[in-house]
Amino acid sequence: MKYTTIIDIAQALGISKSTVSRALRGDKQNVSKETRERILAMAKKMGYTRNELAVNLRKQSTRTIGIVVPEMLTPFYMNFITYAQQELNRQGYRVTLAQSHENPNAELANLQMFEDYRVEGILISVCHTEKNLATYQRIMKKGIPMVFFDRTLSSLPISKVKIDDYLKSFFLVEQMIRRGKRRIVHLAGPDYIQNSQERKRGYRDALEKFHLPYCPEYVIDAGVDFSGGEQAVEQLLKQHIAFDALFCFTEMSALGAKSNLQKHGVQIPDEVAIACISGTDLCVLVHPSITAVEQPVKQMAEEAARLIVQKVEHPELPDKTIILEAETIYREST
Repeated sequence: MKYTTIIDIAQALGISKSTVSRALRGDKQNVSKETRERILAMAKKMGYTRNELAVNLRKQSTRTIGIVVPEMLTPFYMNFITYAQQELNRQGYRVTLAQSHENPNAELANLQMFEDYRVEGILISVCHTEKNLATYQRIMKKGIPMVFFDRTLSSLPISKVKIDDYLKSFFLVEQMIRRGKRRIVHLAGPDYIQNSQERKRGYRDALEKFHLPYCPEYVIDAGVDFSGGEQAVEQLLKQHIAFDALFCFTEMSALGAKSNLQKHGVQIPDEVAIACISGTDLCVLVHPSITAVEQPVKQMAEEAARLIVQKVEHPELPDKTIILEAETIYREST
C-alpha cells in the first residue's frame, strides 16, 4: 500500500507542495485559514501521516535507541526490553530490537543494521567477550554511545550496569556448603562470557574458604540453555561421578539439569541440591522450586536507559559502572 505524501495532497488540491508543507506544520503567517482547512481536510481524507523518519533525518536525529540481547526466550531479557522501552519512551526515544542468538556474527550484523538505521545509542548484552571488540570501539569512535548491561566487558572503558557475579556466586555456594553439601558440581557457562568467568571464580573461592578441593571433573561446560543442563547431568551420571549439589551458571541450565535428575529418580534436594544465578519466574513454576540469585531487572533496565540517554545528550560525560544489588531467594531445591 502506497503511503500518502505531501505531493499527493498538493496534486489533489492543485496547489504547491510547499504550501501543503507549511499548512501541515501549522504556519498561520504564510497560509490562509481557508487554505489550511482545505489542506487538513484533504490530508485526513487521504489518510496522511507525517513521515517521522524523514523529519528526524533532516534534523540529524532519529531519537532511536537500539537494544541487542542474546536471546528472547527467558523472562529476564523480555522484561529488560519492556522496562527499558518504557523508560526510553518516557524520555522521548523509540526502540529498535535485535537478538544475537548467542552468535557473535549475528550480533555483528545487528550492530551494522543499527548503524544503517542511524540509531543514536545502543544498549547491549554481549554474547562474546572478544569477537566484536573492534566493532564496539569503531561504533563509539563514530559517535554512537553504547551501554553494556548484564553481560558486560571489563576490557573497554564503556558504561555498564550489572550485578556482582563473583560475590553472589561466592555467597550462594557458601550457603550450600554450610547446609552440608561437599561435592558441589558447577554447571559452568562458556568461558567467552565474562559473567561465566566471575561465577566460576566465586565457586572456586567458596570451596577454598572451606578447604574443599577444586576438582576439574566437577566443573562442566553446560552452555546457557536447557539441553546443556540435561546433557551435563547425563555426563555426570554416566561417568558415575558422585555429587550432592549443582551450582548452575544460569536458570535454563538449572531447569534442564533438574528435569534430567528427576527422570533418573534423584530426590531434590535430599540427594542433590540445585541453585543458580539469573533466576526469574520460571524458577517458581517448577517443583521443587529453585533457589536462585535474581537480578533486579527493572532497576537494571531503567538505569541502562537513563545512562544511554545521558551519553546521547551529553557525550562529554564520563563512563559509569553501576553495580546493582541482587537478591538470593532460597527455595525448595536447596
